[in-house]
Amino acid sequence: MAGIYIHIPFCKQACHYCDFHFSTNLSRMEEMVQQIKQELLLRKDYLKGEAIETVYFGGGTPSLLKPKMIESILETIQSQYSSDWKEVTLEANPDDLNEENLRAWKSLGIDRLSLGIQSFNQEVLNFYNRAHTAIESKEAINKARQIGFEKFSLDLIYGFPHSNHSIWEDDLKEAISLNPGHISSYALTVEPKTALGNWEKSGKFIAPDEDFVSEQFEMLQQLSEDAGYVQYEISNFGKPGQFALHNTNYWKGIPYLGIGPSAHSFDGSNRGANPRNNSHYLNSLASGSIPFEVENLEVDDILNEYILTGLRTIWGIDLDIIKKKYGYSLTEEKKSILNQMNQQGWLNWEDNRLSLSKKGKLLADSIAAALFK
Repeated sequence: MAGIYIHIPFCKQACHYCDFHFSTNLSRMEEMVQQIKQELLLRKDYLKGEAIETVYFGGGTPSLLKPKMIESILETIQSQYSSDWKEVTLEANPDDLNEENLRAWKSLGIDRLSLGIQSFNQEVLNFYNRAHTAIESKEAINKARQIGFEKFSLDLIYGFPHSNHSIWEDDLKEAISLNPGHISSYALTVEPKTALGNWEKSGKFIAPDEDFVSEQFEMLQQLSEDAGYVQYEISNFGKPGQFALHNTNYWKGIPYLGIGPSAHSFDGSNRGANPRNNSHYLNSLASGSIPFEVENLEVDDILNEYILTGLRTIWGIDLDIIKKKYGYSLTEEKKSILNQMNQQGWLNWEDNRLSLSKKGKLLADSIAAALFK
């Protein structure tokens, strides 16, 4: 089994925090769709005939595409790849959820919407420079449900600087009251080449301290757990049976093909990426050349990646697999560090599998780095 990720690099406007690859110039959208289909044709052997279980339209803002464009991409996948679709996800912004779009997406076989809510607070949305309103945030799921959609994920951002946690608490309670079944939530991060990064340099923006952000992460953990959600990955919370299949496969090391500018791919052994440049991407494919650049991974790189991604999930890492596959005994080589982590209450052990406790999830990346070979 495998998945296909389609990166749509267009947005109506630039969010002040966003460092993903996108353009607000929509004039080349039709051309981009044609070359995305061309890349799908040229790279059809990348997944070695594995059946495609999941398709994920990300970005950018995929909901900007006309339904006919989405249809043509899906038809290309169906005609060129062995398909056994179990999940087709479209990232969508609330302001794109009109009845015409929703009915068209449903008819195309899209069965899961990942909604870029970010906040239900108008002040916060204005600060982020989001295109939608707080009212549209609150109405998004109900609009989609009326058309027949049943699977949703809501994206939320925590860490907005404020004198207390009231805005974040209200956002969480609003999200949970909508019963989406899945919530993805990330801390507000200051990236250097964004508006937020420039504001921080000039002193216009002051990020909250780590304790403030950590407290909001702990609120996210507790309120979602109380509502029946499982934190199955550091930033992802799903009710049983509603975990994101496509993203879960990423973390479990299932191969996937990334199509579009800046998209990454993994064939089970090596990774690679397309250029973060629309013109380069389009020109390369127009000339029949694949712009994909392979990153050859050493054995230790693959092991460390398994540790990093595995510890982000409830499934953790299998110490027997590490020993048999990589010839490395984590319990022997990292004995002292593991003992210290145990004393801090950061680890869970079950059937020779190692995962992080709720407390340990606050330090996931640093714990993984300390266990790298």
